[in-house]
Amino acid sequence: MMMDWGLFLTFLAACAAPATTGAMMKPDEWYDNLNKPVWNPPRWVFPVAWTSLYFLMSLAAMRVAQLPDSGQALAFYAVQIAFNTLWTPVFFGLKRMASALVVVIVMWIAVAATMWSFFQLDTWAGVMFVPYLIWATAATGLNFEAIRLNRALPEARA
Repeated sequence: MMMDWGLFLTFLAACAAPATTGAMMKPDEWYDNLNKPVWNPPRWVFPVAWTSLYFLMSLAAMRVAQLPDSGQALAFYAVQIAFNTLWTPVFFGLKRMASALVVVIVMWIAVAATMWSFFQLDTWAGVMFVPYLIWATAATGLNFEAIRLNRALPEARA
């Protein structure tokens, strides 16, 4: 399959929305003071991971967008990028951990549906989504643990 730079850059531009919310609403003193699991990655891991994931997501979507009958797969892609964009403002901006958990669970379902539908159309596109599903699984676990380890805070119930 040929590299379609226009499609790739369009999907990469869509990733600018969650990247921007992540850059604007960084972890602050509130987050620093939360109890976190021992397996919580250091801060430097997040921008490295997300940059890699956005590249792979965009490449996978570019491949699928060139195929017939890709409408449903790309609709799942749109849902996952929307909920990806929403999570940071809910967790870091509003400090609503329980609400953020709902958002990340919906995102996880959408990522899994995107990956599954990509696999149906293009094996390599599906493979490129596997790291994202792994990362979304870890993010869901971290969000859950933030609630569990900080359940006395009102933010854990919101």
